[in-house]
Amino acid sequence: MKLIIVESPAKAKTIKNFLGKEYEVIASKGHIRDLPKSRFGIKIDEETKTLTPEYSVAKENAAIVKQIKELAKKADTIYIATDEDREGEAIGWHVGHAIAKVAKIVPEELPRIVFHEITKTAINAALDNPRKLDMDQVNAQQTRRLLDRIVGYKLSPLLASKIQKGLSAGRVQSSTLKIVIDREREIKAFIPVEYWTIDTTFAPNIDANLIKYQGEKLSKLSIENGEKAKAMTAVIKGEKFTVASIETKQRKSSTPPPFMTSTLQQTASSRLSMSPKKTMMLAQSLYEGVKTPDGTSGVITYMRTDSLNMAAEAVEAVRETILNTYGEKYLPKAPKSYNKKSKGAQEAHEAIRPTMLSFTPKIAASFLKPDELKLYTLIYNRFVACQMNDAIFEQQSIIFKSESAEYRASGRKLIFDGFYKVVGTDDKDKLLPALEKGQDIKITEIKPTQHFTEPPSRFSEASLIKQLEAEGIGRPSTYAPTISTLQARNYITIEKRQIAPTEIAFTVIEMLEKHFSDIVDANFTANMEEVLDKIAEEGKDWQSVLNEFYFPFIERVKEGKEKIVSLKLAKPLGRNCPQCGSELLLRSGRYGNFIACSGFPKCKYTEQVAEDGEEGEAPKVETTDEKCDKCGGDMVIKNGRNGKFLACSNYPECKNTKSMEIEAKESKVPCPDCGKKLVYRNSRRGPFWGCEDYPTCKFISKFEPSEKKCEQEGCGGTLARRTYRNKEVYECIRCKDRTPAEEGE
Repeated sequence: MKLIIVESPAKAKTIKNFLGKEYEVIASKGHIRDLPKSRFGIKIDEETKTLTPEYSVAKENAAIVKQIKELAKKADTIYIATDEDREGEAIGWHVGHAIAKVAKIVPEELPRIVFHEITKTAINAALDNPRKLDMDQVNAQQTRRLLDRIVGYKLSPLLASKIQKGLSAGRVQSSTLKIVIDREREIKAFIPVEYWTIDTTFAPNIDANLIKYQGEKLSKLSIENGEKAKAMTAVIKGEKFTVASIETKQRKSSTPPPFMTSTLQQTASSRLSMSPKKTMMLAQSLYEGVKTPDGTSGVITYMRTDSLNMAAEAVEAVRETILNTYGEKYLPKAPKSYNKKSKGAQEAHEAIRPTMLSFTPKIAASFLKPDELKLYTLIYNRFVACQMNDAIFEQQSIIFKSESAEYRASGRKLIFDGFYKVVGTDDKDKLLPALEKGQDIKITEIKPTQHFTEPPSRFSEASLIKQLEAEGIGRPSTYAPTISTLQARNYITIEKRQIAPTEIAFTVIEMLEKHFSDIVDANFTANMEEVLDKIAEEGKDWQSVLNEFYFPFIERVKEGKEKIVSLKLAKPLGRNCPQCGSELLLRSGRYGNFIACSGFPKCKYTEQVAEDGEEGEAPKVETTDEKCDKCGGDMVIKNGRNGKFLACSNYPECKNTKSMEIEAKESKVPCPDCGKKLVYRNSRRGPFWGCEDYPTCKFISKFEPSEKKCEQEGCGGTLARRTYRNKEVYECIRCKDRTPAEEGE
C-alpha cells in the first residue's frame, strides 16, 4: 500500500477518486505540529545565541496523528503532497517528524510530490516525478513562524499592560494597521481647497473642458474663486468660437493578465462584493474539488500565488477554444505572456486559471453553488480574455477656440471589442457629431461652478490589499487573514466597504511608532520578507536571522516595561480605598470604565461606575434594595460581558453574584415550532424568547418573533423584527435572511 498525505479532506477525497486501490489518501487537516499555544515555545540559548522551536502536537490533533501513524506503519511508500508553498512544505516536514519513529523514516528523505491543479493528469505526473522536501523553504517558514511568535508573545503583553487588556501586535498585522492609521491621519488633516470650473456646452449638445485662457494652460485649481470664474465667464460668453482642429486616433485597451491572489481578491471585492476571506474560502473549494460531469475534480489551479506564468499546454488549449468559439480575428498571432511579478514574488509557479476549459461557466451552473459559480466564472473568463486580442477604440478630440479661450471635447467609440467579448465592459460610446474644421460653433450653456478638493478616500479591503502588495508587506496567503485579525482585535471596522480604524488603534500605533518604530515600518516588514526569500531561495542561515532580530528586540521590550508611561485611563477621584486607604482611580477595561484601588495588585478593591457619573466627580454605584443572601451586604448593579448583573458590595470578601430579574413578558405570537406560548427568559448569556414547554420544545430566539414568514425559497421560517446597523429589519430566525422593515409598521 502507498500512502499520500495531503492537507484537507476535500483534497484527499478528490485525489482518491483518481487513484487505484493500492493508494490510501489521508488529510492532516492543516498543521499537526506547531508551537504550543499556552507558552512562548522557543528555547533561548544565551551562550550560543540560538533559538530552538519547541514543537508539539496539540490535543485536538492527536486523533488524526494516530490515524496517520497507523497507516504509515502499513505503507510501503509515503508521499508528502501538501500545498506547494513554504507553509505546505513545512506542514509536510512536521508530518514527517510526527510519524518518523513508527514509520522508521527520515523526514527529510520522504518523497514529496507537487502539483498546481488537482486533476488526474497532474496527480499521475507528480507521482512519476517525486522530489525530496525542500529544507530551505521549511527553514524560511520556520523563521517566519518564530518571528511572528516573538513579536506576538513579547510585544502583545506590553500593549496590554500599558494600554488595555486584549490587545495584540504582529509583524505584518501592525505594519498593516499603520497604513490604515496613516490614511486616516491624512483624511483628518486634510484642508479642502476651493476651485471653480466653467462648465460649458456647445451646440448641438457637446460638453467641453476649458483648457486655456488668454494663452495660459489651466490646471484643476487654476480658477481659485468665484469672482475670477464669473469674470472669465462674462468674457467667454461674448466671444465667437470656431472649430480649430479635429483629431481622430485609434487607442488599444490591453488584455488583462490572468489572476494571481491579490488581483483575484481585489476584483472579486469590486465586482462581486466578496470579502477577501470569502473569496479565498470559495477558491479553496474550487481548487480542492467539486462535482463535474466527469466526477469530482479540482477546477482551478492553486489559488495562493503571486506568479503570472501559465503552463504552455493550458495556453495552447485556450487559444484553440478562442479560435473555435470566437473566430480568428479574436486570436493573437502568438501566445501572450505576462512576466511582471509582485515585489518579492515567490510562492507558487502559475497564475490562477481553470483546469478544464471544457467545464464552461454554462456547464458549471448545474454543478456549483451560486457564489462558487460567480467566482469560477470570473476566473474562467479572465483566463480566456488574457489570450485574446486587445480591444480597439476610436478616440476623437475637437478643439474649439475663441480670441481668449480654448476648449477640448473628447469622444470615444469601440470599433473592435476584442477581449471585451468575454469579460464585457462598462465603458459606453461617447460619440461626437460630425463637424468641419473652421466652422462656427455656438455656446448653448455656460455656468461657473464651485468645487472643493476631496480628502483621500479610506481603504477598502481591495485597495488595502493592493497597497500591501505594492509595499511588499506579507504574501498571498497573509492578505485576507491579516485583515480578519485586525477586525477581530477591534482595531478596524468595515462599514459600506470602507475600513476605519478605532480609537484604540490610534493609541496602539502611537505607542509602537514611538518605541518600536521598525515593527510598524513598511520598509522593515518588506525587507524581512526579502530576507525570508533569501533563506528559501539561497539557503541563507535562518538562525542568524532570528538571532539578529531577537536579542536587540527583547532588550527594547525589557526597557519598555520600565520606561513606557502607562496610557491606561487612571483618573484620581479624590477619595480613598475603604480597604487599604490608597487613592481610588477611574480606570478603563474591556467592559468599560470602573473604579479601582491605586494599590493594585496588592489591593484588588474595585467598584462599578454608574452610567450617570459626572465628569470630575466620584461616579456613583447603582444600588438596589436587595440584600446579599450570603453576608447580608447591599447588592449593587454591575456590568459584565453578558450585560448587567447583581453583585455583593462587600466584594472581594464576598463574591456572591446573581442574575437580574427581567420583566416577565409573553409574546402575542405562538411558538413557531409547537404553537404554545413564548415567554421572555434570562440566562448567563442574556435574555431571550423561549417556549414555555421547554425542554420538550427547545425553540429559542434572541429577538421577539413576528407573524411574518420568510419568503426565501424552501425556508418559510419565522421573521423577528430587530435593529441591524441602525436600521429596522426583519430577520429570519432560521436562515438569517434580512429584509428592510417598512416605516410605520
